[in-house]
Amino acid sequence: MAQRTLLVHACCGECLAGVLGPLASAGRFAVLFYNPNIQPLLEFRRRLKSVQVLADHEQLDLRFDARYDPKAFLRAVPWDRPERCEACYRLRLVETARVAAEGGFSAIATTLMTSVHQDHEAVLRIGREAAAERGLEFLDEDWRPLAAHGHEEAKRRSLYRQQYCGCLFSEAERFGPTKVHLFRGGADSDLPAGGQRSRTGGDG
Repeated sequence: MAQRTLLVHACCGECLAGVLGPLASAGRFAVLFYNPNIQPLLEFRRRLKSVQVLADHEQLDLRFDARYDPKAFLRAVPWDRPERCEACYRLRLVETARVAAEGGFSAIATTLMTSVHQDHEAVLRIGREAAAERGLEFLDEDWRPLAAHGHEEAKRRSLYRQQYCGCLFSEAERFGPTKVHLFRGGADSDLPAGGQRSRTGGDG
């Protein structure tokens, strides 16, 4: 029986770091970074760099798409949950399956299966569908118990650790209820959200 060859979609360095152990025992594998959902540009570069640093240190076979095109992503997905998230999973896993099939791999996996913040059942269903369409196997291991390990590994390795899922909508959902980076005092502190103090006099 031929040995399984696996192409692993990596959403970030933190999640990838958490599953290096099980991946090493799963047979030959390569890593794909394809995440057009990640916005804005500097966030995209930080996450790609974290995967590149980890892959370089571990001598992993890494393929990546470094193009940043937020307009294409925003046109491709609905803007509200849960349809937005499912379309995002499908976008990434369909591309992973395509690259795997064309590269001679027999199976795909995704580090999205590590995150406790993702819709696990949706990732599982869409991953199986994307793999089946290309005649591949989907490695449906539940890696969520390794999430904390990935977090600690990222800290130990000084890898970038993101604070939201990826897209602009998820950033707003994460930070909207908080006061992160909001001005908290002074003359404007009692204005309603989005308010602006009027200015009189002077030369503008």
